[in-house]
Formats: sequence, structure tokens, C-alpha cells
Amino acid sequence: METTNRKNILILAFSLVVVMLGYGMVIPIIPFYIENLGAGGTELGLLVASYALMRLIFAPVWGSLSDRFGRKPILMIGVFGYAITMLFFGLATELWMLFTARILSGVLSSATGPTTMAYVGDSTPKDERGGGMGTLGAALGLGMILGPGLGGWLAGDSLATPFFLAAGLSLLSVFLILFFLPESLPPEQRQKTREKITILNTSELWQALRSPIGIPLLLAFLMAAGLTIFYGVFGLYALERFNYGTEEVGTILMVIGLVSAIGQGVLAGPFTKRFGDILVVKGALLASVIGFGLMLLANDFVTVLLTTGFFILTTALLTPAITALTSKRATSQQGVAMGLSNSSMSLGRIVGPLWGGITLDINYLLPYLSGAVLMFLGFLVSLIWLPKEEEDVETAGVSASVKIEGN
Repeated sequence: METTNRKNILILAFSLVVVMLGYGMVIPIIPFYIENLGAGGTELGLLVASYALMRLIFAPVWGSLSDRFGRKPILMIGVFGYAITMLFFGLATELWMLFTARILSGVLSSATGPTTMAYVGDSTPKDERGGGMGTLGAALGLGMILGPGLGGWLAGDSLATPFFLAAGLSLLSVFLILFFLPESLPPEQRQKTREKITILNTSELWQALRSPIGIPLLLAFLMAAGLTIFYGVFGLYALERFNYGTEEVGTILMVIGLVSAIGQGVLAGPFTKRFGDILVVKGALLASVIGFGLMLLANDFVTVLLTTGFFILTTALLTPAITALTSKRATSQQGVAMGLSNSSMSLGRIVGPLWGGITLDINYLLPYLSGAVLMFLGFLVSLIWLPKEEEDVETAGVSASVKIEGN
């Protein structure tokens, strides 16, 4: 039974790797598609934001549908639909085709994340569930790290090649799910009621902004917006400023994906334990402002790698610290608080690329200058509204625990 469950998790992990590999491969290539079709930063920003918007809208829809109809059919719809959108990407010759493919990709790929996590929840004992979720998390990270580099290198000869590869791998994943993955949610356990699916409860979010978790939610929005200003326009920025091709952009994005994984997986925990969440938030926000400035000073491939890596490292420390702070301030209803935090970041991922694309068309330096301003605004908010008393309590708690362990 344990071997069977391990096999199932590996199939799910492969599906997530394929989807995130495709997503990662798209990032360095889209700017060059845009440029070839005679479009600019505004269109690029809209393209990136449309994907984030579709995921925000449809992720809860697919999760609810999997509760009603089972995990396997929803997962197959998501992965097969993703294969079709990748094929459509590769065949695109007009701007509207890119938008259609990107929007459908956001709609359908959003079925994979919540459904795979729910599958693990259905089929894994509680004491093993963390390991299963960790495997899926590692799959997500692996796809995001390898995708940009692979996509950038494959696109050297033809921009369409990475999309055809992603489509083929997605079809292989569909085959594995169809023939080797059993359904994890039996009919008798499926949700029979047809409750209204809530996508984004704006009134609840507005009320939360005036509650103890309001400042962390605002910081989550600002952080996500600043980060996606960087990601959203980096390809066009690198093309306009340094005349980089897909290989250089893909390599840079692969390296910073690795830096992000190390930052979140290795450094974030020890940093927050040592200094407390609030001090890490303040320090990382200030460092991210410096990071934006350093990126504007970079003048060759090595300095671009170093400065973008430094910036991504600051945001890698910032994300878990803000999430932890939100969780600590929400003394009850942890699920609601985490959902609101995710919604805040999703809104930032929509606003960031839009703003970055519009300002890029004015001047290629403006997106990163405005990103620095955004992060500095977050730093000021943290200085004013994250009280030092709370920070002292955190630090005292850490010191006390260290003393106890020492004794």
C-alpha cells in the first residue's frame, strides 16, 4: 500500500513538474514573441497579468469541482487542456493568439495545484501528509528552476520548440494519470451540495485590512507587486538594455530560481528564528529597495546575475516572514487569514506586471525605479505600523528559547 501511494505521489509530482516546467519555459520566451509581433511592454504586462487573473478566479472553482466529481477527471482536464494551450502557443502568429493561449493556460493550469494537493490529503495518512506535500512542493520548485533555462536554450533556434516540448510532456502526463493513477475520492465521500463558489470576497478583504492582519496583508500586496514588476518585464528590459537573447534571459531566470529556492528553503527559517519575523520583514524590504537600485547599475552579464540574485534573495526571505507574521496575528481562523494573504499576493501579481509593462514603454528604467519606490513604501509602512514592542517580544522569545536549549 505504501509503495502504491508513493507511485501515485510521483505521478502527481511529475504532472506538477511538467506544468511548472512549461510555465517556467514561457517566461523568458514571451517577451521575444511580443517583440517579434511588433508589440511592447504594455501588451507584455497585460499578457502576464491575464494569466495571474485567471488563476485567481479559477483555482477555487477547480478545487470545488474536484470535491464534487473526483480528483482524477479534474486533474486530467487541467493537464490535457494545458497541453493544448502549449501547442497553441507554439503555433501562434498573431497577438490575439498569444492572449488566447495565455488566458486558457491560466484557466486550465489552475486545476493542477489544488487538485494534486487535495489528492494527497485524501490518500495519505496524517503523519505522512507533510512528506507528500513536501514532494509536491519540491516538484513545483524543480519545474520553476529548470524551466527558464531549458526554454531559453531551446528557443535559440526556434521560439516555438519549447512549447511543443511542453505539450508533449503534458500529453505523457495525461497518459500516466489516465492509466496508472487511481481516483482518491470515492463517490460516497464527494460533496453533494452545490454551494456558491467564492472567488474573491472583497468585503472580507476590506474588513481584514482594518484588523490586526491588515498591515501584513498590505505588505504582501506590495511585495508581490514589486516582485512581479521585476519578473513581468525582465525579458524585454534585458532585450532593450543589453540586447540579450532567450539563452541569456533563460540562464539568468534559472539562476535566480535556484537562489529563491535556497533562500526560502534554507535561509528563511534560521533568519526568522534568529531575528524575528518583523525585523526580517523590515530588513528584507530595505534590502529589496537596494536590490532594485543595484540592478539598474549592472552593466554586464556577471553584474546582472549578481544584482538580480541579490534582489531575489531579499524577496525569498520576505515572503515566508510576511506569511508567518499574518499567521501569528490571526489568533483564530488561520485558514481564512492564509486565504486572504494569498488573495493579496494574487492582486499584487496582477497589478505589478500591468504597471511594469506600461512604464517600460515610457522608459526601460522606470519599471525598476517604480519597483524600488513600491518596496520603500512597504519599508515605511513596516517602520510605522509594525510596532517595536511586538518585535522585542519576538526577540525576547527567541533569546529565551536559546537560553533554555543552552541550559
